[in-house]
Amino acid sequence: MRLRAIDITLSAVFAALMAIGANITAFLVVGGVPITLTTFFCVLSGLVLGSRLGAISMSVYALVGLVGAPVFAKFMGGPAALISPTFGFILSYILIAYVVGKIVDAKASKKTYIIAALVGMTLNYVIGTNWMYFAYKFWASAPDAFSYELVWTWMMAPLPKDIVLSVFAGILAPRIQRSIAKNANHVGDQSVA
Repeated sequence: MRLRAIDITLSAVFAALMAIGANITAFLVVGGVPITLTTFFCVLSGLVLGSRLGAISMSVYALVGLVGAPVFAKFMGGPAALISPTFGFILSYILIAYVVGKIVDAKASKKTYIIAALVGMTLNYVIGTNWMYFAYKFWASAPDAFSYELVWTWMMAPLPKDIVLSVFAGILAPRIQRSIAKNANHVGDQSVA
């Protein structure tokens, strides 16, 4: 399936929003977890762009960071991110955008958007937190008294923010989609002189 110019543009916009969201509050760290807005923008990308474009957008974000652009939290980038304890969150973004998009593709209602957003946030926490636990256990330097419970305790700090922002993404996404559709149709209707 071919990508239209609008698809490429929107995918790039969401990849850029991820880079911004990763670094707005990234210097707030609880345990080993930077407090960011990436879960919000990742979920929003799947809701607005759908499964295919959302996953493409998050893949672009991850690849741009892995080649060295400082787009990950704390302005990090490069292949060393692969062994970072928080890299599981970055990997999860691709799956989250895809799954969230599939849910709303199947049935687009106000309730479905909010449920999809919360499912995406949950996937982010499950994948990212488990990756972090295993990273600290097997290849990263684990803090004293490290345990599975401790890792989940760290995740309780950003949880209220992510719940609120996920619900907000579920409410906001249909409005953004309507605006994009309206403007895309308007541009398509203009004739070239």
